[in-house]
Amino acid sequence: MQIQPQKPTSLNPEAQFPGQVWVDPIVAPQTDDQRVTVAKVRFAPGARTAWHHHARGQFLHVTEGIARFGTRDGHVVDVHPGQTISIAPGEEHFHASSGDTFMEHIAILEAADDPAETTTWLEQISDDDYNGAA
Repeated sequence: MQIQPQKPTSLNPEAQFPGQVWVDPIVAPQTDDQRVTVAKVRFAPGARTAWHHHARGQFLHVTEGIARFGTRDGHVVDVHPGQTISIAPGEEHFHASSGDTFMEHIAILEAADDPAETTTWLEQISDDDYNGAA
């Protein structure tokens, strides 16, 4: 048993996270046979991700504020604290803060066989994407 050292909060890159989005790593693989990554991610009002997808999918558990999640077919849902959303492997999606408050979620995902392929980043979302206009 070992207490892991706390890692510093970092500001995510603007190219993938328009607006201010901070991440606090919680769990990262320690050995070659481990795959799980867990992080606390905090979005400023109006902040969002670019379109992206994960090789093995992702779980997002909302802890504060209202989160907005959308898929390429124009389906957008608001998720509230205590709720968890599951995103299928390869499903293109975005996450964002909804409204004018901060939003925080816990992100849980598994690394791909090639860790460089775990998350594939795509283009920025539009306001129509954010609002669910298909």
